[in-house]
Amino acid sequence: MMEKGREEGKKITFNINKNEKFSEWFSDIVDKAELADLRYNIKGFIVFRPWAVRCMEKMYDFLEEELQRKGHEPAWFPAVIPEKNFKLEGEHIKGFSPQVFWITHAADTELEERMAMRPTSETAMYQMYSLWIRSYKDLPFKMYQRAQVWRYETKATRPFIRSREFYWVEGHDCFSTEKDAEAQVGEDIDTTEYLMHKKLGVPFLALKRPDWDKFPGAVYTVGSDSLMPDGRIIQQPSTHFLGQGFAKMFDIKFEDKDGKDKYVWQTCYGPAISRIFASVISVHGDDKGLILPYCIAPVQVMIVPIYTTENKAKVVKGAREIEKELVNNGIRAKVDDSDNRPGEKFFFWEMKGVPLRLELGEKELKDKSLVLFTRDTVTKRTVKGKINEIIKKEGEALDERLKKKADDNFKKSIVDCANFNEVKKAVESKKIARCNFCSIDKDGEKCAEKVEKELTAFVRGVRYDKIEKASGKCIVCGKSAKHVVYIAKSY
Repeated sequence: MMEKGREEGKKITFNINKNEKFSEWFSDIVDKAELADLRYNIKGFIVFRPWAVRCMEKMYDFLEEELQRKGHEPAWFPAVIPEKNFKLEGEHIKGFSPQVFWITHAADTELEERMAMRPTSETAMYQMYSLWIRSYKDLPFKMYQRAQVWRYETKATRPFIRSREFYWVEGHDCFSTEKDAEAQVGEDIDTTEYLMHKKLGVPFLALKRPDWDKFPGAVYTVGSDSLMPDGRIIQQPSTHFLGQGFAKMFDIKFEDKDGKDKYVWQTCYGPAISRIFASVISVHGDDKGLILPYCIAPVQVMIVPIYTTENKAKVVKGAREIEKELVNNGIRAKVDDSDNRPGEKFFFWEMKGVPLRLELGEKELKDKSLVLFTRDTVTKRTVKGKINEIIKKEGEALDERLKKKADDNFKKSIVDCANFNEVKKAVESKKIARCNFCSIDKDGEKCAEKVEKELTAFVRGVRYDKIEKASGKCIVCGKSAKHVVYIAKSY
């Protein structure tokens, strides 16, 4: 798809130091790369534009294929939830009520009962689960939906990072035993690893949240935290062990093999595709603009014919033949035969993050060769041979390079801190501090409040995927430390 702005000759410039001016970089690339438009006339709501949507559709595909491979079935539930459903689980409604958009009227008629635009779907889905689950033979019951959710965010909104409407997948699962439900938490983290890290090249920490920061109504929460270039953590997919609280509220029971009625054990999982996309563009981009992973790029290869007036028809025809060959082999390729100069085309598609570019002129046609440009390394070389095989190999290599570079940077961003001053220095240096802490249950909340008040940073939790033994004293209160925690600024 050719961008309308280019066709109309719109002059586009982009050259911002991402690491030094990340906020400006992010806002500018969202605009210049036409990822979203903020001019929709309701605060906190934005229009996602084709280039971003096409990336996110690929992300949805990867995630949903993985969920279905692991036994989840897709469903679509209503976007509205009756108020009485929220009131069934007190902690849940207390946690979400300040963020709910309420529907009070239908046309000019006031409703007898308010309806909520779903901020999350536990209270919508579980009333149906109580009707569907009857026997141990119905378990495990694993279901997900691709959906929008609405939350009245009072913090500053930013496209993809934080808004009042976002796009996600939410999985809601039921099991006959506590052990099986806890195993699902681990599987959810594996799913996050598959999508975010293996496919998209974005590293993260799987952190069990402190008690004061868990999902409303959950026994515990595990959040996946990745780091943005400004040193702030952005929470990515989180998974929640719900225990039997919601099951008891919504009467989700099953008859076991002995004929006894029991409540199910539950988990829920929420990967926000629009938010993950924020990490993808921020972690991999550079001062020239986006660098999209090959696996999700709307256009994986841009073909730029370089011609004169005399040989244009011949060169463009050659470009079209290459395009056809690539497309027929499952590669998303396009020819830019616009009237813009080659340099303008190069700049524009590099800014848009197209992973690979092929250049050809009359010389390349004669030699049966092509000039291959690789976006992440910003290098060119001449290639010959089966172009579809070359492109697929180069695309896979590019994604691996992005992943390795991101991993290396992420590892350098985690620093061990022995005291409060070192934690302060770390978070001010755009790092994640790893340190000893008294407790992540209610006993440690006052220490966490001091971290938040004095450092404007947050105790994110302890590693879920590995045991890190504490030694020494809490960096805040000086009491014997029970946990090794991670502290950072966050969105």
